[in-house]
Amino acid sequence: MTPVLPEDLVNIVSGDPEELGVHLQLVQRDVLLKDCVARLHCHCLTVDGNGRVKPERLAEFMRNSIIDYAVPKSRLDDARARDARFKSGSAVAALHHEAIGTFTDLANTGEGGEMLLFLLAERFLKVPQVLCKMDLKTDSHMHYHGADGVYASVNENGLLKLFWGESKVYGDPTAAIRDCLASLAPLLVETDHERADRERDLVLLSDKADLSDPELTAAFRKYFDRTSPLSNRVEYCGIALIAFDADFYPKDDAKGIGEDILKAANDEMEKWVKNVKNRLSVEKLDKFDIQFFCVPVPSADGFRASFLKALGIKK
Repeated sequence: MTPVLPEDLVNIVSGDPEELGVHLQLVQRDVLLKDCVARLHCHCLTVDGNGRVKPERLAEFMRNSIIDYAVPKSRLDDARARDARFKSGSAVAALHHEAIGTFTDLANTGEGGEMLLFLLAERFLKVPQVLCKMDLKTDSHMHYHGADGVYASVNENGLLKLFWGESKVYGDPTAAIRDCLASLAPLLVETDHERADRERDLVLLSDKADLSDPELTAAFRKYFDRTSPLSNRVEYCGIALIAFDADFYPKDDAKGIGEDILKAANDEMEKWVKNVKNRLSVEKLDKFDIQFFCVPVPSADGFRASFLKALGIKK
């Protein structure tokens, strides 16, 4: 069987990457962390012509992309084919409704952070999701146990880089960094064995990974077949995201200036970078490829509430 090529995975990335820039402004990307392999990226909310930030528009953008996140690629392809055959949109609409139904209505939900991680992984890093965790949920009132998503790429040496996702949406960035990397660490640091924290997801990848094309999916699943030599060609990596309160956004009816918000975020980054570096060392993650996203928002609680409202789960 032919190994998976780098372009095979890039070609299944969903969505228009330019649309991301309507809602999130890049502050810095690929920030180096001394003595660490990890790279840090920072985005803040954009400002419109009236000097306002629009967390509600970000939430609506996330909702409109939800089918790409919560429905396996092959099911979505089948629905699109049915709609094209019957000149309809009903099959895709039904999947969109089904996708929304998989999200929890808990007020402290972290699923908005997981959804934002998905969008940044696929549209910013060009690293596609390969295991659709929302499709595996059996109770919409519960969170899925395990990583906040599984993503993959292939490097120039043919090594499959498997990215475990972890996100935290907190008011305090220090606590978010601490808990996010503490949750990610076992998935990367533990050696492979049957009781490792990542083992359940590895078993699911060998059976449930969905890359849309049957031949590509079969080739990809061989990397998780313990009887295949390809199982030794997998590098464990991470994609981490924290969204947290930032006080540099305009308050109430004040008019914001995009350049001022960008400068303020840049000024704060030194603290976030230092904190991330320290926690990577504490968790023994300094030698792992981790793509770390910082997304300061006007209010973490407001971000969660806007996402639930956009889904129609909360009024």
